[in-house]
Order: sequence, then C-alpha cells, then structure tokens
Amino acid sequence: MRYLPLTEPDRRAMLSRIGVLDIESLFKDVPDAARLRGPVDLPSFKGEIEVERLFAAMAAKNLGTARAPSFLGAGAYRHHVPAAVDALIQRGEFLTSYTPYQPEIAQGTLQYLFEFQTQVALITGMDVANASMYDGASAAAEAVMMATRITRHGRAVLSGGLHPHYREVIATHARFLGFTLDLAAPDPNGAEDLIPRINQGTSCVVVQYPGFFGHLRDYAALAEAAHKVGALLVVVVTEPVALGAVTAPGDMGADIVVGEGQPIGNALSFGGPYVGLFATREKYVRQMPGRLAGQTVDKDGRRGFVLTLSAREQHIRREKATSNICTNSGLCALAFTIHLSLLGEAGFARLARLNHLAALRLSERLAGVPGVEILNDNFFNEFTLRLPVPAAGVVENLAGRGILGGVPASRLYPAEANLADLLIVAATELNTDEDGERLVSGLREVLR
Repeated sequence: MRYLPLTEPDRRAMLSRIGVLDIESLFKDVPDAARLRGPVDLPSFKGEIEVERLFAAMAAKNLGTARAPSFLGAGAYRHHVPAAVDALIQRGEFLTSYTPYQPEIAQGTLQYLFEFQTQVALITGMDVANASMYDGASAAAEAVMMATRITRHGRAVLSGGLHPHYREVIATHARFLGFTLDLAAPDPNGAEDLIPRINQGTSCVVVQYPGFFGHLRDYAALAEAAHKVGALLVVVVTEPVALGAVTAPGDMGADIVVGEGQPIGNALSFGGPYVGLFATREKYVRQMPGRLAGQTVDKDGRRGFVLTLSAREQHIRREKATSNICTNSGLCALAFTIHLSLLGEAGFARLARLNHLAALRLSERLAGVPGVEILNDNFFNEFTLRLPVPAAGVVENLAGRGILGGVPASRLYPAEANLADLLIVAATELNTDEDGERLVSGLREVLR
C-alpha cells in the first residue's frame, strides 16, 4: 500500500501488539470465495478524458429511465423533482453541515431536520418522527427491533405483501439479535389473513401499504387484533406519494410507520443514496432509534433548534443505545423536505391524484391485451399483471423495443416458480398517454 506511511517495522509492531502473526490473520473470518487472490483486471492508468469516454460507452449499454418509457417500481419510483430542489440543497448552510453536534453553528441543518420530522409525522398520521434513517429497509428492521424492546417479545410476523428486500434485511438482523420471524408466503392476490398468526409471544406484525404487489388494504382490524395481545402494528410505506391520497397508517391504528423517502425529492440514482422514514406514537419516543430535532428558544427568547433526543451509541453508553445508526441521510432528507414544502398540502394531494389516474388509465388499456390479467381490484399507482408466459422474458423483449415494462416478480423472488408469470407495473405523473400506448402495443406484439 504505497499511500500508507508505514514502515515494515511499524507493521510488525502493530501486529505484535494485537497478537497476530501476519496481515492474513486479520482476514481469517472472510470466506475464501469472497477474497481476491490477485489484482483486479483493470487498466493501470488512463487519462481523465479517456476515463470519461470509457465510462460513457459503458453507460450507453444501459437503457435508462431518461431514454425510454419507464414503468419500473417495486420499491423505487421515478417522479418529477423540481429544479429548485437541487439548487436549494447546495446552499452552504445545508451542504457543508455534516451532523449537528454544535447547535449554535448548525441551525440550518437542525431546522430542516425539524421540518422533515414534522412532515413525516403529518403524512403518516403519527405523533412523532425521527431524523432520519439510512433507507426504508433498514428502517423496517429498526422498527422490529424497537417493537421487540417495547413488548419484550421475540417473534415478528411479516406479511407476504412486504417487499422481499425488506424481509431479507429484517431477517439479517433477526439472525444476529435473536428474535424470530414468522414469514407469510408472497401474497400476489392481496388476500392474506395475518390475524391467526398473532399470539401472546408476538412482538409486532409488519405489513406494507400499498403492498409489494400493489394492493391497498385497511389494517384497522389487524391493529386491533395485535393490540389485544400486546403486539404492535408496523406499517411500511415504500411509495410515500400514496399518503397524499390514502388513509394515513396512523388512522388505522399503526404503532410504528416506516418507509422509503426516495420518491419525494430524490432521483432513482440506480439504487441510492436513499432516506428512511420513521414515525411512531409519542409514548414510544424513548425507544425510537436515531435522533430527534426539537424547537426551543434561547436566553433572549429567539426561536432555535436543538437535538432533543439522541438515543444512538455515539451519544450515550453503548449498552443503553437503541440503535447504532451513525448518520442520518441528511442531504436526502433535505431534498425530501424542500420538495414536499414546494408542493404544500394541496399540491401533495394533487400529485397523488395524478399518479392514481395515470395508473388507472394504464390498467384499463392493459386489461384489453389478450392473455393479460390484472390481479388488483384496488391500487394506488402500481399493480400486478399475470401474463401467459414468464414475465422476465417479456421484460427483456420489451427492453429490446426501448420500453422499460416493469419488474418481473421473479427478479425479487427467484425461487418462487408460481410467481414467474407476474409483472409489477408502476405509473407516475411522468408517464404520458403515449408511453402507455407504447407499452400496450409492445405487449401485444410480444405476447402474439
């Protein structure tokens, strides 16, 4: 490592101090299959212009959402982000502040975190929200951990309508933290009944709203059943724009609401960085992970902002911390806050209506394609098609025609043969009638 200013005697002294023989001993827990035994096969040097050309050529092999009608969804959604968002997040008081340890010099950061929390609490129908989490999946895992602490029970029930990536992240945490999972089978028809799975040892029931396959359900009865045995209802929202049109999870009895904030103010960005949402009831606030920004006044009576609660391991004794989340996706949270502020309450509701209408018009057209069955009797801006052939091949064929036709369920559930013919399709305010007609025509040709 030519960039590390360590001599060979330095390295020997360090290895001796920690009690290992050589550098290789430090990596003994890494599986052999995951280790490289030689340099990566890359050119050793290219000039800046050459690198730009090389990567531009590589990028041109992808069919991006800016170059084709896109109906991709399944947890990440393409919406219009006003140019003002990008301009405002680059202001110095926001962009240069990493984390608000010193409130007297981080008022800009603390204020937008306070506004972010307020917005998340309002749209989810909850009492309080934090600021903020890595992404929706890790927020869901934190919610299950929080429910385990509150109820002192170690069994979580996970809906078959929960995004499979979220299920996997929760399962990873369960493996190392000792709680167990009751995993319902994938639910493409939106007909599962989770109430019989709830018992005295249940810490929480985790559902998605709208569901992974697009279904909208009223979870009030499920919340009541969970509360009867002391369990909590955790509602996951991967498309927060839906909250401008549907009943808020808090109004259905949810105890914790988590979600993905990417669809508001943040681009798809090929998978990140994203921003997690986390809201709960006030009585559970001290078990909430992350940080809480609050409003106060200084000695002269002027409004100011501070960190009111910091229940993470950087701030308090590690054994007392509720979370080891060590950053807060602050810039993405700021983009979320600015976009939602620009929309306002009326604009947010109108955006939601536009999304629903776009999906409704598209579903009506697709229903007329021979061999296509729509599985949803209700949805927001995403629904599931059953095709007469495996969906993965259809998607590839459509991509060859310059259409990003949706996400095959087999892409996220490769082991579930019964889902191979399912295609998840999303439509947002960015999808025009012409886009929809291209998808319908493409499907007719592919399925002919």
